Amino acid sequence: MDTNEKFHAGRIESGATAVVDLSESYCSASVSTVESDTHNKPGLHRGLKARHIQMIALGGTIGTGLFMASGKAISNGGPGGALVAYAIIGILIFCVMMSLGEMAAYIPVSGSFAHYAKRFVDPSLGFMLGWIYWVNWSVGVAVELTGVAMMMEFWVKSVNSVVWSIICLALLVAINVFSVKGYGEIEYWISFVKVITVIVFIIVGLCVDTGAAGGDHIGSRNFHLDGGAFPYGFLGVFNVLLTAAFSFNGVEIVGITAGESQNPHKTVPAAVKQVFFRIVLFYFLSILIIGLVIPYTDPDLLRGSSDVAVSPFTLVFRKAGAAWAADLMNAIILITMISAGNSGVYSSSRTLLALAESGSAPKFFKRINRWGIPVYAVLATCAIGCLAFLTSLWGSGEVFNWLTALPSVAGLIVWVTIAITHLRFRKGLKAQGKSLTSLPYVAPFFPFGDIFVIVLGTIVIFGQGYQTFIPPIQAKNCVSSYLSVMFCVVLYCGHKLIKRPKFVKPSEMDFETGTLSVDVLKVKEGDSLYEEDYAAMPSWKRYYKKIASLLA
Repeated sequence: MDTNEKFHAGRIESGATAVVDLSESYCSASVSTVESDTHNKPGLHRGLKARHIQMIALGGTIGTGLFMASGKAISNGGPGGALVAYAIIGILIFCVMMSLGEMAAYIPVSGSFAHYAKRFVDPSLGFMLGWIYWVNWSVGVAVELTGVAMMMEFWVKSVNSVVWSIICLALLVAINVFSVKGYGEIEYWISFVKVITVIVFIIVGLCVDTGAAGGDHIGSRNFHLDGGAFPYGFLGVFNVLLTAAFSFNGVEIVGITAGESQNPHKTVPAAVKQVFFRIVLFYFLSILIIGLVIPYTDPDLLRGSSDVAVSPFTLVFRKAGAAWAADLMNAIILITMISAGNSGVYSSSRTLLALAESGSAPKFFKRINRWGIPVYAVLATCAIGCLAFLTSLWGSGEVFNWLTALPSVAGLIVWVTIAITHLRFRKGLKAQGKSLTSLPYVAPFFPFGDIFVIVLGTIVIFGQGYQTFIPPIQAKNCVSSYLSVMFCVVLYCGHKLIKRPKFVKPSEMDFETGTLSVDVLKVKEGDSLYEEDYAAMPSWKRYYKKIASLLA
């Protein structure tokens, strides 16, 4: 599995508590829900609007995993095998997001994943999850810096590639040290471009497949080649599961943004409900189109994960007669990598902030500037990313390869932990006699969704490296495949041995700290703090909202 494919994982966690005030200030160091002194010390700002959250949820995870590695998935599993694998992971993601959405809407705190694990399961689990996630995205920034340099070489070969990486790093720092709205706006428009690209790709692909674009009528011919739709059987499907998981990594960003959302009671449930449609529209249909148009035996599908000129999206556009397809996809993948780096800096800095708030990282990382940004956490993340990037320039690159292998299955570990945490969350609610009606959003299919995530996620985590045990066996490959799992075990056991924390009892779980009072978020008539004035909306927007409310 190549570096770019291995590294489009996730976003954030770790333990912090929150407070809210009416001036949109949010202080993660306090343990009460509304306090009088919140104006006296800076805190994270609730600057992410509903449109930011929804567009990030809609297109935030579309990246190189879909644009480039999807061809490798079809080549390894066949057209049918890839579809089944993406469908299975899609169901897993749907279950994860429903569980996360329930907790994040009720307790919208920074560093949500590890915070919930620490609060409802075990402090050692929260410690482990926070640090593995921070390492994941700190090194992830380095991977994106390397990728940007590679993409720019597609057009400009006379400039040293390091220059482009430095420019990209400076851009990421500038975006992330001034305002969370900067992150929100950048992600909004980049996600919008990615969504439009996938929609156009699906339309063009259908035209190519049916012959409407002027070429051959392909139909379902490529599903009936030698071996059929499942040429590699069960192992073909299993081999694609991890690739599919990497393609979906980052979907949990909605849980992270809840801590800086203006109205998480409303925006988080609305965002997680879009997950099902996103899975069907963007991932499932894209894989279907590629499988219909490009034979799974085409060698370019394997090369597409590292060469934009033969990525599956480029190949389909070229079949439609678009000679400029490679330039178009290179530009889109370039901004996708900048988006991934931007999200990496955002999410990992909030992770480090939350770790510092819980006493698991140095205290100076709690420093928040007047724009509501954890500035030292941002700078530390960029510095680590820069150091990791430098390891790819000198020596054999072995250090860089090991660094990227470290968090290779971090996304799956996060998803399994979210499911475990949600089971404990519900157990605590029941033990304390709290009704589900008190929650802003209730996850469906409980507990079956969580059990499905835990079982399937565990199988993929421990089974993904099975090929390294097939002769000839190389010890470094075996260790590399399970390095992230071993790192998690070391973090968890080390914290458990040193701190000796006890598991959280359901009867002692805290369901008050960091929750947002409905009265605080209630919008007065004519107040546009959280919602636009309905009467002032244009007619088309009022009709859209009516239709959306009926479908919700």
